[in-house]
Amino acid sequence: MIRFAILLSAAAFAADPDGAALYKTRCSMCHDASGATRAPAPSALRQMSPENIVKALDSGMMKEQGASMSADERRVVAEFLTGKLIGQTKVSTVGLCADTKAPFNATGESWNGWSPDLTNTRFQKGSLTGDQVPRLKLKWAFGFAGTFASNGQPTVVGGRIFVTSANRNVYSLDAKTGCQYWSFEAEAPVRSAVYIASVSGEKTRQVAFFGDGRANAYAVDASNGELLWRTHIDDHSHAHITGGLRYFEGRVFVPLVAAEEGAAMNPKYECCSARGGMIALDAKTGKQLWKTYTIAETPHIVGKTPSGANVWGPNGASIWSAPTIDEEKKIIYAGTGDNFAGPATDTSDAVLAFDMQTGKILWSRQLTELDVFNMACVGPQKSSCPDKAGPDVDIGSSPILVKLANGKRVLLVGQKSGVMHALDPDKKGAILWQVRVGKGGTLGGIQWGSASDGKNVYVALSDIDFIQQGFNPGEKRIVDPKAGGGIFALDVATGKKIWAAPPPDCGTRPNCSPAQSAAVTAIPGAVFSGSVDGHLRAYAAADGKVIWDFDTARNFETVNGVAAKGGSMDGPGPTVAGGMLYVPSGYGAWGGLPGNVLLAFAIE
Repeated sequence: MIRFAILLSAAAFAADPDGAALYKTRCSMCHDASGATRAPAPSALRQMSPENIVKALDSGMMKEQGASMSADERRVVAEFLTGKLIGQTKVSTVGLCADTKAPFNATGESWNGWSPDLTNTRFQKGSLTGDQVPRLKLKWAFGFAGTFASNGQPTVVGGRIFVTSANRNVYSLDAKTGCQYWSFEAEAPVRSAVYIASVSGEKTRQVAFFGDGRANAYAVDASNGELLWRTHIDDHSHAHITGGLRYFEGRVFVPLVAAEEGAAMNPKYECCSARGGMIALDAKTGKQLWKTYTIAETPHIVGKTPSGANVWGPNGASIWSAPTIDEEKKIIYAGTGDNFAGPATDTSDAVLAFDMQTGKILWSRQLTELDVFNMACVGPQKSSCPDKAGPDVDIGSSPILVKLANGKRVLLVGQKSGVMHALDPDKKGAILWQVRVGKGGTLGGIQWGSASDGKNVYVALSDIDFIQQGFNPGEKRIVDPKAGGGIFALDVATGKKIWAAPPPDCGTRPNCSPAQSAAVTAIPGAVFSGSVDGHLRAYAAADGKVIWDFDTARNFETVNGVAAKGGSMDGPGPTVAGGMLYVPSGYGAWGGLPGNVLLAFAIE
């Protein structure tokens, strides 16, 4: 999948020569060719704070690289990368709500977590309709300080927004004005959607649940940000949480990611010993109730690379997205990613059905066999790349559970292969239909999520590509302005294509890709899809014609005084609630346009 990681890069300006030398010897191979490695480009990392880079090297996503550096070296390289000195970063106190302790009541129209429903349709049927969309105007903008990405799906409950960020903070904002009630700092960057639930204990609280990039699940008081509990769900150094957590009947369900693909580029790294999984926690205490790995067998040494490093397996099969809750059958559905090194497993690139009470895997439906891939396969040294590398076509989007008019239940599953699948959840995932909408690939196909109104499923296509395909240190890859993109409406019952909207036109815009990898959002009469070119577009649900277009790739004046701009849209899609639309903009990995803003639109 397209993974957001806090990685290293260079700044094109004079700085401490020691920092420049460290960058050249430790970092440039990946980050000077960011399109090939998915690492952020120099322009993206310059937006970060040096403190966050040091944290990443100390104990975050870059701790393996940081382990070979002294504290002074980590400080020097962080200051070089950002062009800022440690201690210069200022915390903004602008934009706080007049009454930060105002009572919080979870009433009114909401969008709770990854989708407004537990079935992950990403369809909001309330106060905003397609005929109103052309009247949407920007009302306010909120900036995320010290980061190059805005990729947390906003949650709206009780007139407040709860949104995560790559700068480790989780924010509670006023939905109408954007003023800030509170912020909470997690141990690592957070991109999972927040889920709000009423939990009874010594007293009943509204609780916000989310997870971070160090595999910590959190529960904080939604009214004031007070930490209630934190549970570390997996001890592997590359375990983390990307998908939104889900609450149901007193339990919190947490998807687990095994993120070793990037580490495999190091010929000395012993790839790979992490597995994906699903964990159930008690909502009151955070105590683990059950834990099920997507691969039952414990990884063990299965061979050696040409350079002599041990090879471990089986591995991978991460769960990247929010689980789907089947209230009727008390089942959890989740899609998995590929394996990183052999042997291949039958639960990678698959849909799994977990018993909600016990965690037992009730059935598995594999959609692509023998998909074994890691980032060594695109690097100059391929020591950890399997002999027969797979296509890297994870299932990164949440399955969508819908019920047809005749009562038939259908599970809709988008995949990076470029294929939308319809499965029968009541017949162990038997395939009902499959429709190809694109060629698919490592950064292609259906990335982060589709949307369904029950009649159609609306599918956006990534298929991003690059003009320069080689991998040479110091060589910058440029996105292809003519590759990727497009959105499709498919009949849920049959898979028939109802309409297909063409890809966006980049024109002469520099560093532009028409790819549409962000999650889709639907309302009655309209479908929203963000693009890597920075535009958020609304399409008529009836025929796919563009009825509204907003270019987010520019600077914004923010309510919290943080310098902010929009950029590529990748990962989450718009949130719609209370007659307003909220969308994050900015994604600086793999050569995308960096940005750090949350935008709010209202009808005028």
